[in-house]
Amino acid sequence: MPSTVLVGAQWGDEGKGKITDLIASEYDYVVRYQGGNNAGHTVIHGDKKLALHLMPSGVMYENAIPVIGNGVVVDPGVLVKEMAMLEAEGISCKNLKISCDAHVIMPYHKDLDGADEKSLGDHKIGTTKRGIGPCYQDKVARKGIRIQDLMDEKIFRLKVEAALIQKNAILEKIYGLHTYTVEEICEEYLPYARILKPYMAETSQMLNNAVREGKSILFEGAQGTLLDIDHGTYPYVTSSSCCAGGAATGSGVGPVNIDRVLGIQKAYITRVGGGPFPTELKYAEDGGEGLEAEEGETLCQVGHEYGVTTGRKRRCGWFDAVIARYAADVNGLTDVALTKLDVLSAFDTIKVCVAYECNGERYDYFPMQQSVLFHAKPVYEELPGWKGEDITSCRTFDELPENAKSYVEYLEKKVGVPISIVAVGPDRDQTIMRGW
Repeated sequence: MPSTVLVGAQWGDEGKGKITDLIASEYDYVVRYQGGNNAGHTVIHGDKKLALHLMPSGVMYENAIPVIGNGVVVDPGVLVKEMAMLEAEGISCKNLKISCDAHVIMPYHKDLDGADEKSLGDHKIGTTKRGIGPCYQDKVARKGIRIQDLMDEKIFRLKVEAALIQKNAILEKIYGLHTYTVEEICEEYLPYARILKPYMAETSQMLNNAVREGKSILFEGAQGTLLDIDHGTYPYVTSSSCCAGGAATGSGVGPVNIDRVLGIQKAYITRVGGGPFPTELKYAEDGGEGLEAEEGETLCQVGHEYGVTTGRKRRCGWFDAVIARYAADVNGLTDVALTKLDVLSAFDTIKVCVAYECNGERYDYFPMQQSVLFHAKPVYEELPGWKGEDITSCRTFDELPENAKSYVEYLEKKVGVPISIVAVGPDRDQTIMRGW
């Protein structure tokens, strides 16, 4: 089994958790390489759905070693609670490895995240206010606190003391918020250090040794391509490298050791938070009218489009082939897993965006200029649906209705990447393996 990057190829929430859970048992290591607990993956355990925010999905399998890589920012309180939740469900976390170079989300990061977002008013980004952005800011500014610092009380105290000189001034003088003492933070965080210390590891060295031994690695991304700090719809993005290239920097494994890049795409598209969304079907409460609002609401309700981490209602729209082609390029996708095809059983006809129009000009490629993207109008092609036909019990491609098969084949042609997995329901077995 080759080493594979599993990456979201839209704005996140594409169903990465299900696909990771589906294929993780085939790998020796499952590595989270970016993001923090602003991500949410839903996995199935028996008859229960479990929400994972930091823990790699490989924890569900005894043969796979779950790894939190150096590119992840870790809220230790969240991680400890997540581990306790899993242990209570009978899922062991004994094999977990946490990079000693991963950065730690501090209490002031969360305060600053919320205050910054509030100050933006109508121009807010849509952050989860979990402290992810401010933590990455400190990392880039070379002022961050890492897991290895947390494990050494003397170093941790010194670094917290240095950080609070600046952070307290900002919290108090700019935002009028509560300030912190070193003791206050140590009282909360040092107990986490004692719990997490056995799991700390030199993960880059461990993973490269695994490569030399012929072991396989699944690199599990969070968020999605269009939220990537470099390649997403900036500034309405996250603060890390969500694309496949981030797997190398966020794990310490060289790109030549990655053989496959599997992109995850919904059969339609969603996003959470602010920013441009050319194919959005606005809800009535957001100014949508008539059929547009009705179709958007149908996608939301049938697809259960509410955020795993925040519970926020996701914005919904028709499949965007322009974005899909862009994601294929910047990630180097080798194949695609298409999720939630069953949701489209609610429609008589289905639209696909094949290009944009702005100021009389047609764009067959994804324009990075904000002025174009914010005003882009979708150019649609319409396909016949398979309304009323239940496809959730289909287990082979040939069992699908003809129009459903045609839709999948149409997307392959428009995007230029083979679709190797088709999900027809939320459960692990509601999946068609097609060339995997």
